[in-house]
Amino acid sequence: MSTHAPHVGLVILALAVGGFAIGTTEFASMSMLPLFAEGLGIDAPTAGHAISAYALGVVVGAPIITVLGARLPRRRLLLLLMAMFTVFNGLTGLSPSYHWMLLFRFLAGLPHGAYFGVGALVASSLVPADRRTRAVGQMFLGLTVATIAGVPLASWLGQAVGWRWSFALVALLGVATLSAVFAFAPDTPADENASPLRELGALKRPQVWITLGIGAIGFGGMFAVYTYLADILLRVTRMPLDSVPWVMGVFGVGMTLGNLVVPVFADRALMRTAGALLVWSMIVLALFPFTAGNVWSLGAMVFLIGIGGALGTVLQTRLMDVAGDAQALAAALNHSAFNTANALGPFLGGLAIAHGYGWTSPGWVGSGLALGGLLLWGVSVAMGRRVALVQAR
Repeated sequence: MSTHAPHVGLVILALAVGGFAIGTTEFASMSMLPLFAEGLGIDAPTAGHAISAYALGVVVGAPIITVLGARLPRRRLLLLLMAMFTVFNGLTGLSPSYHWMLLFRFLAGLPHGAYFGVGALVASSLVPADRRTRAVGQMFLGLTVATIAGVPLASWLGQAVGWRWSFALVALLGVATLSAVFAFAPDTPADENASPLRELGALKRPQVWITLGIGAIGFGGMFAVYTYLADILLRVTRMPLDSVPWVMGVFGVGMTLGNLVVPVFADRALMRTAGALLVWSMIVLALFPFTAGNVWSLGAMVFLIGIGGALGTVLQTRLMDVAGDAQALAAALNHSAFNTANALGPFLGGLAIAHGYGWTSPGWVGSGLALGGLLLWGVSVAMGRRVALVQAR
């Protein structure tokens, strides 16, 4: 398959289909927490462990699979990853108990980070350097559009015929991704110089670790709120269960708009854009608890929180800049970082709720996490300036 410009759109579309499948399972699981809890006979914070299990799978799988697959051609690796994703999501829908569900959610998360990491490298390799963030953002549109269309559809299906069928839908999306990637992704040979040892070289770079920390902490705030949004709508806003998918869709519109607009600024001033997004998230998450009593004000705030989701795309490009020749591992670790956030945010938000601070307290938790990410961003900027001064001498 040629990788000339006329085919770039089809390649990115194929990768985005995978993002749509991954986004549907990741975010729909959060919106269906009340259904998991009822169906499995557990409370909402316990059901939230299924979210954390998937996130842990991403954290573990992204570096291990990327390093082990360093010598594989990228298309072959993408197909292998999506096959794993499809099988384990299908098995999640067949889980006979809560503990089996935890296991299958962990296994389904293993290929997530490596898929996005390899996909980002493929997408960015097809465009000029000054359009990399936009190309990655276009690939991530599959994930964000999933929060508009895939998540409401999966949530509706879960309410109508049972939550297990939502995972059957995700498995079908995985099959569609396999077909699209096989048809359109460039079948280029593996890098002859690639090796697990070279990829591990990314771990020697302080800026890589700091950037991962920004994502792991700063992005946790969005997940702290999103994970418990269904319960907040039911218990605080007093909305019926069938309204949940629509509010989740509003969040997706915010994420999609963010990934369309923010990368344009990031290609001009990458780190300034990252800092601005962290400040944005810190403010809107702090305001969230004051808006939860009314569906219109809550919907508006959920939309604004969603815009902050563009931080993932921005940090993806940042990691490419600071990783040297260990691009694949750094790109995959971005998703380990964000799924560390996906585990950390719900965990801390759940603690706040369990200790009696109220269902809206994850907003305050999230604002604090965004502040933590901003502090790390400041460290990264200061280190970069110091290095630049040394080199100027």
